Amino acid sequence: MQYCAYRDRSQKEVENKLLEMRMIPEAREQIIIKLMQEDFLNEERFARSFVRGKFRIKKWGRHKIIQELRLREISSPIIKLALTEISEKEYKSTLYTLAEKKLNLLREINPMKRKKKLTDHLLQKGYEAGLVFEVAADLIP
Repeated sequence: MQYCAYRDRSQKEVENKLLEMRMIPEAREQIIIKLMQEDFLNEERFARSFVRGKFRIKKWGRHKIIQELRLREISSPIIKLALTEISEKEYKSTLYTLAEKKLNLLREINPMKRKKKLTDHLLQKGYEAGLVFEVAADLIP
């Protein structure tokens, strides 16, 4: 319970922790059920806080967030629900801010190479290609 109370955890993280503690399968199952009943373990709450944190703190795009949630074995409907934590206006604003910050750091003079480096950076952060190319076209004529 302390492990889950410290911060929201996914079911997979708890299962891995119990495996690490060398628990027998029956005990692991009972512990997970108990944690869910007492609301220490809640996949939806975990997914929502994960999305908020990765977007607001690490400035990750939707693609990267979805990929990480899938690695943690979160179901698609819960992922879809969790992504509603990001407003479209805030998402685009963050994308433009990231792009401008990266452009200020680039020392490349050739506009095509600048655009390539900018789009590569934003794509690596997990932003959608269409939005990235739109932003790059706006900032580098």
